[in-house]
Amino acid sequence: MLIFPAIDLRQGKCVRLLQGQASKETVYDEDPVAVAIRWEQEGAQWLHLVDLDGAFVGESQQLPVVGEIVKSVSIPVQLGGGIRTLQQIREALNAGVERVILGTVAVSNPELVQQACAAFGWERVVVGIDARDGFVAVKGWQDLSSKHFLAVAGQMQDLGCRRIVFTDTSKDGMLTGPNIQSTAELAEETGMRVIASGGVASLDDLRELRSLESLGVDGVIIGKALYEGKFTLQEAIRVVLE
Repeated sequence: MLIFPAIDLRQGKCVRLLQGQASKETVYDEDPVAVAIRWEQEGAQWLHLVDLDGAFVGESQQLPVVGEIVKSVSIPVQLGGGIRTLQQIREALNAGVERVILGTVAVSNPELVQQACAAFGWERVVVGIDARDGFVAVKGWQDLSSKHFLAVAGQMQDLGCRRIVFTDTSKDGMLTGPNIQSTAELAEETGMRVIASGGVASLDDLRELRSLESLGVDGVIIGKALYEGKFTLQEAIRVVLE
């Protein structure tokens, strides 16, 4: 299982939002490039970047910073937030991003997922499913759709998607533990590979997620717990390799 340290970008800074709410922001570092270098030095094999400005306005806003991060580290980077056209996918990949995450557009324009998977390959195009009370949240989690997360996942699979980043938005930034049940259900029902996100607060949470590896949960994104020192990245990596 891979650990993905999260670097959420807003106005060029490394921040965290509470349940995705722009009004509840904590700035953890003014220099996200330095943060990326630090995570690599501490053993990260991947980085998870989110363009929060892009998620809110529907178009990539932080690509210059993303490009600087990519140049500063030797590990691959995945990027989500505001990527909603083939051209935006191409721009992100050209900036050096290894993998893009499509969120809102998977609900509003599912055909784009099919086109993107065909054009760039499923390993480079991942769908982010952000759910609250079982339903998919869109537009930077500001709106709740009427679509159940399992229905969207099944549709994405039919369109060529093979990997999902799954977030329970009610857990994100709360340090109350991930939604193990829904994460397991998603992996088991679809057979797709799943990266879990949202709520990790302890090494025991990581042990629980690691127990889902046989179902296809092969990664976990960690943000606030690392930034607030609940455990170190090295400790987290050791736990998932036990």
